[in-house]
Amino acid sequence: MNVNQRTLSVALATGLAVGFSTAAMARDTIQIAGSSTVLPFASIVAEEFGASFSQFSTPVVGSGGSGGGLRQFCQGVGENTIDIANSSRAIRSGELENCRGNGVEEVLEVMFGYDGIVFASRADRGSFALTPAHVFAAAARQVKVDGEIVDNPYSRWSEIDADLPDQEIVLVIPASNHGTREVFEEKVLDPGCESLGMEGDACHSLRGDGGRIIEIAGDYTETLARLDAQSDAVGVFGLSFYDQNRDRLQVATVDGVTPSLETIGSGEYPVSRPLFFYVKGEHLDVIPGLAEYTEYFLNEMVSGFGSPLEDAGLIPLDDEERAEALAQFQARTLVSAE
Repeated sequence: MNVNQRTLSVALATGLAVGFSTAAMARDTIQIAGSSTVLPFASIVAEEFGASFSQFSTPVVGSGGSGGGLRQFCQGVGENTIDIANSSRAIRSGELENCRGNGVEEVLEVMFGYDGIVFASRADRGSFALTPAHVFAAAARQVKVDGEIVDNPYSRWSEIDADLPDQEIVLVIPASNHGTREVFEEKVLDPGCESLGMEGDACHSLRGDGGRIIEIAGDYTETLARLDAQSDAVGVFGLSFYDQNRDRLQVATVDGVTPSLETIGSGEYPVSRPLFFYVKGEHLDVIPGLAEYTEYFLNEMVSGFGSPLEDAGLIPLDDEERAEALAQFQARTLVSAE
């Protein structure tokens, strides 16, 4: 144990420094915030946990995006800081440095399943068979036309590819506070950019003309509302949210593959990502039920195949991955600073 950890242990034991007062020790409700993709899964687990463990309060789950949740998580240790941050991407090195700079030394990563990023449009409009090149050509500030890099000239999908619907280009995408945005950039924009012979900053530089790109800082319900208001819009969602709104939406194929639990689980669908939540180790022995909630979340009956979370759209871990995630948490394995 290093000096900081010894100091923190003493502080927690006496209920004085590092933000934990006597009143803080009495807080008995787990506080969670973060990813809108993880939100419905965490909400289900919180309700089931509260019903199954009467000795613990039902955890309170909020949203705010992966980046927002991790910022709250890294603010420090104590009653005014959250215990868990939900995230649809891995924590970044800069975020980990921020945590440690604020005294959050024990960051425990829990991967609990997978999700896919899908492109969906209104059920009463044209159907889309997309490639990363199509999406990049629709979204980028500049594109390559006849070997020359020019300001994006496309206003309709059919101008990019005659096989696409003759609809106005309106892409509704997550803002930078969402983990979904990072996956959108890495697994759609980057390969699309490269396939068209472009690179560097041009790959993430989006057009600002005529409302073609609409960035959503809120959750997927705001994206859905945009599609209700603008009939030609194509929105970026997590698979689970699309599944909950199949009566209103149709999903695009990407590289000829339809997103589903099966195609994402097998790796056939190209736009997928692991899902995480991060537990504050300093709170484990202070906040009642925090360790139990984490282990409950990883229980096969809760998040495995045939579980309530699979019914809600989660692609579960396999048995080996689940056992590894549980073992790492129980060993209190800390996230490395790589």
